[in-house]
Amino acid sequence: MRPNEETTLGRSATFSGTQRSRNHGFSMVELAVSMTVVLILSAIAIPTLMRSIRTYQLNDSAGRLSDILKWTRFEAVRRNTQISFQFQQFANGWNVWADTFANATPDPTEKQYLITSWVSLLPAGGPPAPTAITAALGGTAPVTLSGNPGSFAFDARGAVRTGIGGNISPNVFVFYLGDPANPEFGYRAVVLLPSGSTQVWSAPAAGSWHRIS
Repeated sequence: MRPNEETTLGRSATFSGTQRSRNHGFSMVELAVSMTVVLILSAIAIPTLMRSIRTYQLNDSAGRLSDILKWTRFEAVRRNTQISFQFQQFANGWNVWADTFANATPDPTEKQYLITSWVSLLPAGGPPAPTAITAALGGTAPVTLSGNPGSFAFDARGAVRTGIGGNISPNVFVFYLGDPANPEFGYRAVVLLPSGSTQVWSAPAAGSWHRIS
């Protein structure tokens, strides 16, 4: 065999061996290690992702509720009349709306928001005590409206009344939002002042309230 033939055969054997090695893929040990790393990262990431999603949903529900309150007030001022704000149970959730037709029934053309899924309007006693909210309001304890169906009205000046034709309300009202079955995701509170302006507050499951808007 000539020298150049030996060189050619050597190169061919080396290339063929490399191809066989590459085609083998991962070993069982490498695969097991990779799967373990993936499972560990997933166990860390999923709770964080879930908490972020729940936080977003809570903030979104509180923001939408606050927006409808503001819109109802604006319409009352714009129309120079009193408009009722209604909140009623609907299936497994709550429907809140501006009762511009004054019939206590939600109409498809009325501004409304259905609070459903895992977020709900909660009665007093479930979320943390509103001590910080009361202190921020100069000692005025808010009256809880969430948890039971009801209504109130905004007048032509934007102030809150007990109902259409009712007296101007001296109370600070609050709507609590959250999930009693999953308190670890915290709570939100939409506070309605007698003047008609709104505030949004947040609290962890076992902490104090702080204002976020």
